Amino acid sequence: MSVRQIFITSSIVLVLAILLLSLISPYFLLLFIIIAPLIAVGVRDITQKRQTIRRNFPIIGNFRYMLEKVRPEIMQYFVETDTEGKPINRLFRSVIYQRAKKETSTSPFGTQWDVYRSGYEWIDHSIYAANPHDLEQEQRVLVGGADCLQPYSASRLNISAMSYGSLSKNAVLAMNAGAMLGNFAQNTGEGGLSPYHLQPGGDLIWQIGTGYFGCRTENGEFDPELFQKKATLDNVKMIEIKLSQGAKPGHGGILPAIKNTEEIAAIRHVKPHTTVNSPPAHTAFIDAEGLMHFIKKLRDLSGGKPVGFKVCIGKKSEFMDICKAMITTGIKPDFIAIDGGEGGTGAAPIEFADSIGMPLRDGLSFAVDCLNGFDLKKDIKVIAAGKVFNGFHIARLIAIGADMVSVARAMMLATGCIQALQCHLNTCPTGVATQDEGLMKGLVVSDKAQRVANYHEATIKSFIELLSASGVVSAGDLKRAHINRRIGATKVLKYSDIYPEVEVGAYLKPENEKSQKHVG
Repeated sequence: MSVRQIFITSSIVLVLAILLLSLISPYFLLLFIIIAPLIAVGVRDITQKRQTIRRNFPIIGNFRYMLEKVRPEIMQYFVETDTEGKPINRLFRSVIYQRAKKETSTSPFGTQWDVYRSGYEWIDHSIYAANPHDLEQEQRVLVGGADCLQPYSASRLNISAMSYGSLSKNAVLAMNAGAMLGNFAQNTGEGGLSPYHLQPGGDLIWQIGTGYFGCRTENGEFDPELFQKKATLDNVKMIEIKLSQGAKPGHGGILPAIKNTEEIAAIRHVKPHTTVNSPPAHTAFIDAEGLMHFIKKLRDLSGGKPVGFKVCIGKKSEFMDICKAMITTGIKPDFIAIDGGEGGTGAAPIEFADSIGMPLRDGLSFAVDCLNGFDLKKDIKVIAAGKVFNGFHIARLIAIGADMVSVARAMMLATGCIQALQCHLNTCPTGVATQDEGLMKGLVVSDKAQRVANYHEATIKSFIELLSASGVVSAGDLKRAHINRRIGATKVLKYSDIYPEVEVGAYLKPENEKSQKHVG
């Protein structure tokens, strides 16, 4: 007999037995309190047509789905080792939590990493280490080119793009309040400027995406008057045009209908309770020169604040075209943010998350080399974003050529995220990535704001200490040759070997013009 047949037969026998026993004593009818719910579950399983396991194995088949539902938690807490967890392993999560709570983050008994495995990386130190106090000025970098009237002194570490709507209002409030406490900046994400970005008073990088949320017409076109009104606010320190992002390059953003409340719709100037898809490309410009003129337009409308763009490198030739457009138009962005294809906080189709977009270090090295090749890097600051959790992660990106970094997932963890992987379901148990009032109430803004500031302070301190140990006198002196990567049991390459640098001005030489045409 099949499990299904056994269930039907046993249910009939049990019901008949209880009815017969109730003739002896009515108390036997109390057994229905236990039996009836189980029979109801079994009947539901047999009659439903969506899941074969439940249909063929009533009642017991439900355990399969129950275990599947808690599998991420079982893996995270009981199965994965400290170094194997995905997408962020326990070692990195722990150091973020410890620094956010101002607990000791020192490691006892040596490293847990296998230093002889392929992929292990380290930084060269010097026996003539510098004094960390002499490098405190390296915590900040001035962003703003020749045409910028209001340059911004930015921290080397800032909060990467995360929109209100994807994040809860309490999470946004906590991050911005933490940014104010720690004197660093929060990127608004493409969802627009919300009251919760503005209320605490922390510095903001306003991101303008393809949907032009917060500065759009009813038809979804860019609205210069709305933009100017908000871009001139004191809190807004820089403007970032999002061309593409690492989580889903070439796809555009997604705001599920369940998260698109009346309030969020008003902030974004869209229809409430509908799924909102940002278009994959901008409508305000159609080519590289158009992008340059749009940058100038935003800079003028904002009163001369730093304006740049964010991109996950895809076709190399397109980025080179942007560099050429800077030369032909004479317009340069004040900064460029390079996002890695490793993805980020935004939920994305699996193919986009796994198989589109150049990984950060490859994309960053290419972008920096392009800027140097066209002799543009000296005028443009480069921001790197993608799986940055500690001081070494900052150091290796600056060694490649970045001037500063942005982090999203680390700041979510500092705000209380436990990597439940429910960001897209509106069921985040820590109240970080949800619009459920009941869940977000558990996130205490004042406590988490201090944790965000603590994490930033400790991570910047660790970066400065690494600079000191390297013997350099400034972050700009940290080069690719300082970083080592093991690629085999007995073979180690420096970043300068893996990512050979391009000579400044090399792409401006006539003999190199033909080779540029073959770039993918």
